[in-house]
Amino acid sequence: MRYAVIMAGGSGTRLWPMSRSALPKQLIPFIDGKSLLEIAYERFEGLVPIECRYVCAGRRHREAVLAGLPSLGASRFLGEPVGRDTLNAVGLSAAVLAESDRDAVIGVFTADHLIEPVGEFQRIIARGFELVERSPDTLVTFGIEPTAPATGYGYLELGAEIGGGARVVKQFREKPPREVAEEYVKQGPERFLWNSGMFVWRAETLLDCIERYEPSVRRGLATIAEAWSAAQRDDVLERVFPTLKKISVDFAVMEPASNDPAVRVAALPMALRWLDVGSWPSFAETRPKDEYGNALAGGKHVLDETADCLIASSDSEHLVAAIGCRGLVVIHTDRATLVCRADLAEKIKEVQKIVEDRFGGRYT
Repeated sequence: MRYAVIMAGGSGTRLWPMSRSALPKQLIPFIDGKSLLEIAYERFEGLVPIECRYVCAGRRHREAVLAGLPSLGASRFLGEPVGRDTLNAVGLSAAVLAESDRDAVIGVFTADHLIEPVGEFQRIIARGFELVERSPDTLVTFGIEPTAPATGYGYLELGAEIGGGARVVKQFREKPPREVAEEYVKQGPERFLWNSGMFVWRAETLLDCIERYEPSVRRGLATIAEAWSAAQRDDVLERVFPTLKKISVDFAVMEPASNDPAVRVAALPMALRWLDVGSWPSFAETRPKDEYGNALAGGKHVLDETADCLIASSDSEHLVAAIGCRGLVVIHTDRATLVCRADLAEKIKEVQKIVEDRFGGRYT
């Protein structure tokens, strides 16, 4: 059976103050009234049936996730008591699903991207499922054609073709310095792609890899899976999950798997629009622009001699007036207001930490 598991555990600190610990970015309905998670969930209409769609997120966000996705159902929410990075998130989903379906083929997807066109996305994902079903020892990842020498993404170094447009992944390259990223982009998408963080694999194949590379994690996941349908599930999860080694699936599995003769790592290129909504400038790309390049979201606005700004409010009745502004990010919420130059938006994460240290969780 085919399954889709959406990873929705990010904190979204670069989208502060709208993204907060109680309502992180993937749950904010700021994309035309929909959340990123809702958009990601709907992306599988016609590809994966509702009863085979799962969400893995922090347990503290359970009610918010279920309220935003009424068709999900509590049994298909995989709640992490604490964040332990991506290996344990994907490992938990594989271990739980394998308990009830030993032939489960799982697609792992992100909750913080906009991907268009959806039809092309579905066609490529279906090819990933088919590849794993034909060759169960294959771990499939999806690569995005770089549009710039980004230093915030990992890269896939591609090897030989293996049919159907798929390529062997020779090596996973972690987030590089700019000069290295420039060289990757220069060599072109036939050699390097951005690592999208999306995968398809057979649950048992992934778990076998975890057993070889991180055996202590595999033992912990097995303990949790065995108790999943029992009354003591929450107690076991609370006791075991926080002890699992905190490490990404790229470091723990995909990198060693690319050199493991027992499995094959393959990449399917995704020639489509892939927008990582991880910062306010990237959010601005989701909004239509006025004739002066301003992106507006929520609330009411009066602008005079203002250009190339993002102005957003969580209150539909709040008015933001701007005079003579250029290249600013202005974000209004009921708890805090942010004003910064767009070119300094990466510092928002640092400011959020200062706010948390100074005021506790009141504003974060």
